[in-house]
Amino acid sequence: MRYQKANEILPVELVELIQDYIDGEYVYIPRKQENKKGWGEASRAREELQSRNIEIFVKYSQGLGVKDLAKQYFLSEKSIQRIVLQERKKNEGKQGSVPE
Repeated sequence: MRYQKANEILPVELVELIQDYIDGEYVYIPRKQENKKGWGEASRAREELQSRNIEIFVKYSQGLGVKDLAKQYFLSEKSIQRIVLQERKKNEGKQGSVPE
């Protein structure tokens, strides 16, 4: 999000009307509902986290322990356990079973 000068993008009459309500202050104009983006859509953060979570699950499935994964990814052990559980549930839905 970047700031734009109202007098450069809005009609003079509208700027004057807005000044009657708020003069010289900042105003946030929200996006229309149909233009809103979900968390991580613009920055690809969601995709990067999903990729990381799959990587954690694969390493866990190959025998790497929760403590080691927590240290490697700078996460708490609880976070690693949550990620493993989520990925296990996703895989069960795809394959019917998951290797222990």
